[in-house]
Amino acid sequence: MAHASALIATDIQAYLKAHEHKGLLRFITCGSVDDGKSTLIGRLLYESQLLFEDHLAALQADSRKWGTQGEQLDFALLVDGLAAEREQGITIDVAYRFFSTERRKFIVADTPGHEQYTRNMVTGASTADAAVLMVDARKGLLTQTRRHSTLMHLLGIRHVLVAINKMDLLDHSRAVYERIVEDYRAFAATLAAPGFESITFVPMSAFKGDNITEPSAAMPWYQGPTLMGWLETVPVDNTRLQRAPLRFPVQWVNRPNLDFRGYAGTLASGCVQVGQRVRVQPSGRETTVSRIVTHDGELAQAVAGDAVTLVLADEVDVSRGDLLADAQAPAEVADQFECTLVWMDDEPLLPGRPYWLKLGTQTVSATVTDIRHQINVNTQEHVAARRLELNAIAVCQLSLDRPVPFEPYAANRDLGGFILIDRTSHRTAAAGMLHFALRRAHNIHLQALEVDRQARAALKDQKPCVVWFTGLSGSGKSTLANALEKRLHAMGRHTCLLDGDNIRHGLNRDLGFTPEDRVENIRRIAEVARLMADAGLIVLTAFISPYRAERELARSRLPAGEFVEVFVDTPLEVAESRDPKGLYRKARRGELKNFTGVDAPYEAPEAPEFRVDTTHLEVEQAAERLVEFLRERGVLSG
Repeated sequence: MAHASALIATDIQAYLKAHEHKGLLRFITCGSVDDGKSTLIGRLLYESQLLFEDHLAALQADSRKWGTQGEQLDFALLVDGLAAEREQGITIDVAYRFFSTERRKFIVADTPGHEQYTRNMVTGASTADAAVLMVDARKGLLTQTRRHSTLMHLLGIRHVLVAINKMDLLDHSRAVYERIVEDYRAFAATLAAPGFESITFVPMSAFKGDNITEPSAAMPWYQGPTLMGWLETVPVDNTRLQRAPLRFPVQWVNRPNLDFRGYAGTLASGCVQVGQRVRVQPSGRETTVSRIVTHDGELAQAVAGDAVTLVLADEVDVSRGDLLADAQAPAEVADQFECTLVWMDDEPLLPGRPYWLKLGTQTVSATVTDIRHQINVNTQEHVAARRLELNAIAVCQLSLDRPVPFEPYAANRDLGGFILIDRTSHRTAAAGMLHFALRRAHNIHLQALEVDRQARAALKDQKPCVVWFTGLSGSGKSTLANALEKRLHAMGRHTCLLDGDNIRHGLNRDLGFTPEDRVENIRRIAEVARLMADAGLIVLTAFISPYRAERELARSRLPAGEFVEVFVDTPLEVAESRDPKGLYRKARRGELKNFTGVDAPYEAPEAPEFRVDTTHLEVEQAAERLVEFLRERGVLSG
């Protein structure tokens, strides 16, 4: 028995060793709810297990026998990654599963079909070479079928198998199959060029195994490949990225001691050799690779997909997020782009709102400046949109706070694919694909000025600052800001007060009070306040500014310490009882829509620099305390 077990273990290791050098196909299963994805994956794993048993039987055909009780093999050696299962009947994440046949190894991403989990499908498709799209033959094409197809196309998947499932429930009807084939071909023709390179249709029953690994006797009219036959032969170009120019995003700086300084990461494309000339981007400095270090020793060369540490010949400034590129073929660097966005957050996208953008190992501040058009997933029609709701897909323009090296997504997923992160909640809000840099990103450059903000402020004997008053309508923002400016003016300080109503009579007269317009209103004011602070002024602003994200945008436009958020903390009932302009009464009667505190939200500051409770403090007292606060911060001298 022990001898037989040892022989079997030897055969398993030999089998696995033989699989090490096989090609790898990453594919995704997707489609609508209850189309049969999990049943299909279970069938594939079951069939691959049988193939494993058949192979062992052939190896043991002569003298080697199983034990009399028939030892059970641990197929976890072969089938990996099955731990991510289902919770309460709904897949809450992407489950990656591994299996292998005589021809190939496979990693399949099992993603949920529910519309609210579209983000999981995007995650799985982002690294896939091919897709198996499930269609319930009884239902035909659904909105989620078309949405997943649109996403597959946008994410760069070029080979698709449409698995027309549950044919056994329709008596294996050829007419049903052909109708679905015709419908899908018509839909695929509407996708923007280039479309899918190949679309294969297979009628099947995942439950009964029809056309999974063997042709189905129940559907003799079908003469195409089986699912497994397609998976084993669908073309995969595993060397494309190796043929591209060198792109090495620096993940972290490795400096275990004073004698060693290396830059760790994974090659996104190309190859790197000792002695190769590289350019650090975005700085543009050049140097030479002196060593390529790995855990197992040093290499003379590394290729795309290799995780290595590069040591450079010169002491150049390289940080996490920088890119080491071929000096003869560097990456493009820009700060404004056209992109496709897949919106994943329950909170809508409002142009002008700031987010964190993560691109490779880089994290920068980003703003969607314009929604060019939204894509109707059913018709592929381009429709106008002022905001993006959950699962919306749109072409947008994107602006970053600094230039970054990148590649178009179609050329390199690692350097062209990004996510947007909500700066307040830290949720992943969107996934995106960069198309190209906007022309103005290359034609507009900052002009160096010899008289800077420090020189202007010194002439006025003050430190530039923006004092940002926020609170409900009727809280007393304008009254308090006006009182503070009077005191500062009497002290000989150079100030300017930007008041909400006054600004809407001029600069922002074209804006209403929708969430989108409110975001744009504050974005413009933040830019004006920054320019005035650059002039050396103490700038006071009095705006409701109901959203934390927009107030953070204003803060981010200024150097650290020059933004003072003053929360005029007045309860709604008190502000409404004052109602100096009669706005609350109009809002309660339904005559004024999107009014903050009534039918639009106000997000109170979580950590303002200064808080004023106008129910317990007189205006003049509050203004005096603010003067003392500005002295303590060094804004006012003397």
